[in-house]
Amino acid sequence: MLNTMTFQGFPHQQPAPGAPDFPGSPQKLPFTSEAESEACLSEASSEDLVPPLEAEEAPDRVAEEAAKKKKKSKGLASMFSVFTKGRRKKGQPSSAETEGGSESQSQPAGRLPTVEELKADLERGRLEAAGPLLALERELQAATAAGGMSEEELLRRQSKVEALYVLLRDQVLGLLRRPLEAAPERLRQALTVLAEQEREDRAAAAAAAAAGPGPSALAATRPRRWLQLWRRGVAQAAEERLGERPAAAAEGRTEAERAFLHMGRTMKEDLEAVVERLKPLFPAEFAVVAAYAESYHEHFAAQLADLAQFELSERDTYVLLLWVQNLYPNDVINSPRLAGELQGVRLGSLLPSKQIQLLEATFLYNEVASVKELMARALELESRCWTQDVAPQRLDGRCHSELAIDVIQIISQGQAKAESITLDLGSQIKHMLLVELAAFLKSYQRAFDEFLERCKQLRNYRATVIANINNCLSFRMFVDQKWQIPQDLQSHLLSPLNELKSHGIDTLLQKLFGVLKPLFKRFTQTRWAAPTETLEEIISAVGERLPEFSELQDCFREELMEAVHLHLVKEYIIRLSKWRLVLKTPAQQQRLAEHILANAELIQRFCTQNGSPATWLHRALPTLAEIIRLQDPSAIKIEVATYATWYPDFSKGHLSAILAIKENLSSSEVRSIRGILDINTGAHKPSKSLFALIKAG
Repeated sequence: MLNTMTFQGFPHQQPAPGAPDFPGSPQKLPFTSEAESEACLSEASSEDLVPPLEAEEAPDRVAEEAAKKKKKSKGLASMFSVFTKGRRKKGQPSSAETEGGSESQSQPAGRLPTVEELKADLERGRLEAAGPLLALERELQAATAAGGMSEEELLRRQSKVEALYVLLRDQVLGLLRRPLEAAPERLRQALTVLAEQEREDRAAAAAAAAAGPGPSALAATRPRRWLQLWRRGVAQAAEERLGERPAAAAEGRTEAERAFLHMGRTMKEDLEAVVERLKPLFPAEFAVVAAYAESYHEHFAAQLADLAQFELSERDTYVLLLWVQNLYPNDVINSPRLAGELQGVRLGSLLPSKQIQLLEATFLYNEVASVKELMARALELESRCWTQDVAPQRLDGRCHSELAIDVIQIISQGQAKAESITLDLGSQIKHMLLVELAAFLKSYQRAFDEFLERCKQLRNYRATVIANINNCLSFRMFVDQKWQIPQDLQSHLLSPLNELKSHGIDTLLQKLFGVLKPLFKRFTQTRWAAPTETLEEIISAVGERLPEFSELQDCFREELMEAVHLHLVKEYIIRLSKWRLVLKTPAQQQRLAEHILANAELIQRFCTQNGSPATWLHRALPTLAEIIRLQDPSAIKIEVATYATWYPDFSKGHLSAILAIKENLSSSEVRSIRGILDINTGAHKPSKSLFALIKAG
């Protein structure tokens, strides 16, 4: 996920030039400088995993500072005065130097080294002195238990032992302060000493519990809790590492975003270093991975909690949620190299659930408001182009508008942002965005209707109308494919688009229908003397105008042809109903029926060849011709009943106008035939309007 964000993810950790890898020399690993780029930050060493001990944890340095100021002190600082006894004068070589080595190296077998010898070994960093020091401590405890030694002498000897333990502690924790710099063998030695001290602490606690409270000549020195000091150092390391100043500001990133990125990268890379290079060396009971993970997590959470107290920008709110809900748990904690190691470590969330809920509510409000504003701005810019008579673009031979693409992108980005935090948040924003999309489409329809009425004189008027009709396809496909919603809700959502499309198609056809009107009048003006020739002229006029609609998308050109098909059938029926003459003989009626059938075939063939999908109109004229041809009232009734199932809006008034042609029918027969429409036979399927568009009578 980190690699697909707008900001870069953690790159693969590479060893810095000259940096040793285990096994290797303990030379210092290079720091990452503040001026380096974020890419270089990903290669930063994890060397400073443990910071220097606090002053109160190094009483030897306190004693040295006190000696420099020539002040007398008590406690651990004064213990170091025991080492000044018998020390050579300035310039005088020591016995170790004259013999070429430490006295402890030449001591007789079976004899414990002296305090002075142990001090010399510890100052040289020889952790092997831990064993003799522990033996010296136990010898002191045995002497105390045996009695026979003054309390003053016991305390003096204890002060020497404790002073040596201070040196040992500094050596051990000093190595653990920068564990990646230490040679593996040295690190193992320090860990062995630390583990041994923990065992001694537990044994001392158990012995004290068994003995119960009571006076003792020795001061209580255990438990020393070096393991706690080490864990405290780990916590300090986490604070220092995560608190380092991020790299120079990257363009487009906020300060909070850079801080999150720095902490996430640092934590991931440091924990990977702990897993790969420290875990094999540390005893299992130290739980080194958990110790570092918990410390880093605690500081990361503290930093985020502090930040969340302030009023955040919209982007920072989003980035904060993204890290808390997605990037941190998925790309850091559950990253391939850490997931197995941290499985048993209970780190939890970076923020409390209530605070997350408040941030999510703020994010949803901000994001929906932003989407609404951006869509309104896109419509304003688009409608300004309409009124300024800017020619629409052409794409693949079609008039094209960027409005649908812009709006779809705005909504998709809002949805994607929410889903990038959590899928549940994406589901929540989906319903909110649907409401905003519905409101936008209504605004779009109103703006387009206003343009249709006010801007007819513009040169690019028709091209702009076509471009906006084509827009409806993009919106429809987006809703169908992206938003799986119930059909009734989808119909409600898209109803403004259907109105926009229908109004646009009607506008495009107005001029053509105006040309056809006088041609249809010829049917009645010539008393249907040459119906075939008249219809052929009508069809020719339509064919000449069809290229004007070639820049429509195919589906809308088909809808336009269906509208043309409907218009031709409707106008033909109107003229047939308005014929004032009556036909007295069956032969005359038969001849008219044949003309109607021929004309119906011509209309159907022309419209179908040009893409009309209106198969529902195929029965309209042939069935009327059959009603005119038939002479038996019962047969006419059957035909009328069937016709009503196909065209439920076929009324008695429309039927009366057709039956008026047949003068040889009696009034009672006409009433009987009309009565068949009182029987509800039901429609074959959801029908479209035909006779509702024709005024009866």
